[in-house]
Amino acid sequence: MGPARAPLAWQQRMITLQNSASWQLDGRAAAAMGTQGWQASLNWRQRDAASEIRLSGPFGVGTLLLKKTPEGVSLNGAPPSDAALTLLQERLGVELPLDYLRYWLLGVPDPSSAFELNLNPQDRPAQLTQVGWSVKYDRFMPVDGDWLPAHLVLQHAGARVRISVDRWTLEP
Repeated sequence: MGPARAPLAWQQRMITLQNSASWQLDGRAAAAMGTQGWQASLNWRQRDAASEIRLSGPFGVGTLLLKKTPEGVSLNGAPPSDAALTLLQERLGVELPLDYLRYWLLGVPDPSSAFELNLNPQDRPAQLTQVGWSVKYDRFMPVDGDWLPAHLVLQHAGARVRISVDRWTLEP
């Protein structure tokens, strides 16, 4: 067993992760809503406030490319619009909280709103509740001297989204 961490260890890690401006994740996502569902490979690239999310294989279609910037959400290269978000929600069957998800994937709450967080005995997130979503973390992987989520399950209003991470890349 390694050295015991100071009580502020999680608070410091949380702030560091919340400020991670540049990272990428490669993995898989699956969603279920009632009898409907889909699976896809997932590639998420975060650059400051811009998210680029590529879902390959959902809906029996090739690739869905979603870009979220301060200007808005765009789908498959179209200009940002509210219609893109509506279309995405219709195709996915669930309204994904993209602004929050960029934090939840890293295992931390979005600093912009209230949350409840339970830590596991290793001082890592076990359960996070924010904006009506429940996020359960049940597996972690070592990444650059830290531990980041390898498997998480998001639940909200009958929708369930599972994300399995194959690879993390953190950029300084």
